[in-house]
Amino acid sequence: MSDLAPLAEAVAVDPLVGHPADYHVFHKFIERCKELPAIATAVVWPLSDVAMKGTVEAAVEGLIEPTLIGDEAAMKELAAKIGLDISAYPILHAETESKAAELGVAMCRSGNALAMMKGSLHTDELMKAAMARDTGLRTARRISHVFIMDTPAYARTLMITDAAINITPELEDKIHIVQNAIDLAHALGIPEPKVALLSAVETVNPKIKSTLDAAALCKMADRGQIVGGILDGPLAFDTAVSVKAAKIKGLVSPVTGQADILVVPDLESGNMLAKQLEYLGGAQLAGIVLGARVPTILTSRADSAETRLTSCAVAVLLHYATHPQVKV
Repeated sequence: MSDLAPLAEAVAVDPLVGHPADYHVFHKFIERCKELPAIATAVVWPLSDVAMKGTVEAAVEGLIEPTLIGDEAAMKELAAKIGLDISAYPILHAETESKAAELGVAMCRSGNALAMMKGSLHTDELMKAAMARDTGLRTARRISHVFIMDTPAYARTLMITDAAINITPELEDKIHIVQNAIDLAHALGIPEPKVALLSAVETVNPKIKSTLDAAALCKMADRGQIVGGILDGPLAFDTAVSVKAAKIKGLVSPVTGQADILVVPDLESGNMLAKQLEYLGGAQLAGIVLGARVPTILTSRADSAETRLTSCAVAVLLHYATHPQVKV
């Protein structure tokens, strides 16, 4: 044994973030959906094992009423291969991914679908149809994406935005990105989400654009231009999620150490942060696109069926939060 081993065993680790015992968030979303009607959902190109399984599981769970859009013969062959019965679900035939995306968007525009779900096609292909100016799903809001995370390393729901749609958002874009995320937090049962505007430092530096944007967004919230949440920034990642780190750095804020929403400077940093938490931190991720006419369930082609199930639950909660015919 190394001479250092007894010393290492004797040192008590004092983590900067308290670790819950297990996953503690996603099951709550699915439970809340059990009293809500399933929503009609256009499922675009579910031509991988995971995409088809996720669709059928969400239907069986009572979250969605899917219409399968894609190559009909290929979808039936895939379902038979993996032992799934899709005979109860309507099918719209589309020979190509782009045509399937157009049909999915058309279903949502006509009101025949209340949500859209990405299958195994590339995100760009789906969003190209969704964001078309005259035939897509645009609203007055900027379309943005949120990762909802369940991680044993954090005791609260954690949302990261935008890590999939807006590449290098300007300040005007970030106003919509923040408001979209706050509205989603309300739908998920977080009445006054705490929003951390991330950068590399906690002080405003004219040479670091994200710090300037953070300061402006905080002042906009003070003036009622962004509503429904508590904003603070710029904050580094450690001070956003760790009370101890914030205390060490002398920061006093209602957001530090207990952020519900992390607003990242750009897509690259956000995507890397989310994937690092997933692959190295053991986090589970659900994904949703906001700001469009309907919720769009946008998950990675590598995501598990379980993740897709939770993403569907998030879409259901968001739909009924904005269309309260049924009380959530």
